[in-house]
Amino acid sequence: MLRTNRSDRARRRRLDRRSGYGAGYGCEWVLIGNSREWVCRQASGRTLELAVGSGLNLRWYPGDLEVVAVDIDRERVEVAGERLHALGRAVRVAVADGQRLPFDDDSFDAVVCTLAICDVDDRAATLAEAYRVIRPGGEVVLLDHFEKRWWHGRPATVGERVGFTLVERRRLWAGYFERVRLRKPIEGSAS
Repeated sequence: MLRTNRSDRARRRRLDRRSGYGAGYGCEWVLIGNSREWVCRQASGRTLELAVGSGLNLRWYPGDLEVVAVDIDRERVEVAGERLHALGRAVRVAVADGQRLPFDDDSFDAVVCTLAICDVDDRAATLAEAYRVIRPGGEVVLLDHFEKRWWHGRPATVGERVGFTLVERRRLWAGYFERVRLRKPIEGSAS
């Protein structure tokens, strides 16, 4: 385990709480159950995690995946890197904006994002970038919670608007949270 001093641990806890609901903090398990694990277990092949935050999801990915994790916040990326070191996982973490990803078209098999689509300025632009970087047949797996902009379309609806096909949608905690799988169609295919 990574040795940290008291101020490092306090910093990590603060960022964990700001990165979604913070595993081990408050009532996350009551609200979303095993959703972080579920989302990460859906990923396959080369996977991109958008808005990695402080790295709360990193322990849930299967060991055989190639994972690239990005966040717009440098401090969170640093904490995610510390968490990776403690876990002994080889995941590439980088600072990047989900609305302007520094990756080639069709370069990932899966894109994962938990409790973050609600925070981006332009959800459609972020999901359009996910569409651009994911290979045909690849999937985007999301976990998100209710916020006012959902009146204009939940993440699944916005994803369908940018071209994805809905594969699975499950609402949790009276519909306040939603787990979603979207697939990028293969040209000439109905799904």
